[in-house]
Amino acid sequence: MSAAYRLNRLFHAGSGRCIDVAVDHGFFGEPRFLAGIEDMARVVEALVEAGPDAIQLTVGQAPLLQSLPGRAKPALVLRVDVANVYGEQPPRTAFSHVVDDAIGHAVRLDAACVCVNLFDIPGADDLRHECIANITALRTAADRAGMPVMVEPLVMTAGTGGYGVDGDSDRIVALVRQAAERGADAVKADPTDDLSAYHRVVTAARVPVLVRGGGRVSDEEVLERTRIVLAQGARGIVYGRNVIQHPDPAAMVRALRQAVHGDGT
Repeated sequence: MSAAYRLNRLFHAGSGRCIDVAVDHGFFGEPRFLAGIEDMARVVEALVEAGPDAIQLTVGQAPLLQSLPGRAKPALVLRVDVANVYGEQPPRTAFSHVVDDAIGHAVRLDAACVCVNLFDIPGADDLRHECIANITALRTAADRAGMPVMVEPLVMTAGTGGYGVDGDSDRIVALVRQAAERGADAVKADPTDDLSAYHRVVTAARVPVLVRGGGRVSDEEVLERTRIVLAQGARGIVYGRNVIQHPDPAAMVRALRQAVHGDGT
């Protein structure tokens, strides 16, 4: 199967855009990431009913989606690497580890694509090297299987509260460009601090760009940010906590469907 055929599953037939809800947070071992997703079976059931285009899950949780009968369900984006950089303090040794036989798992789980990190953290050169090696190995295996690779370039900065997201446009563009050079089929990238510059990210990627949601913000900010990045060429969004930690996740998905696809109320 061609990677392009699988990638088509992510995108809405009418708008050509994608709403991917990330529910892979339990993979990272952070207690604060579990708010709203304590009962994964219930969460997946509710999200399927709300109707995003894709749900991002791990190897251990993906069967909750893929075992559901019928064709009318979101595509699976399979998270295949686990990292330790999201704690409240920077780790002594940062890592990003890819699960064994990641592409084999993706094929057996009938995923539309796999998702892997590309970190840029000052002083964490070994982590950057590990991410590049991860992507290189996945790209080779994915080509054999016709499995698309979504690369998630994450520009971060070290602070007293651990690593945080850096929205510097130049750093994000450079890292997104590196993802493209490594052969990404799609890119999941942070919004830039200057949202009017997001077209630079889209140009650097050359492949579909899905905008990462990051930490919890107001509904108004989420929807306005979505509108701005889509207007500059982004092909969709990957939102996690802004959906799963919302008081009414299904209602948030419906609002995003209106913003991204123009359907719903």
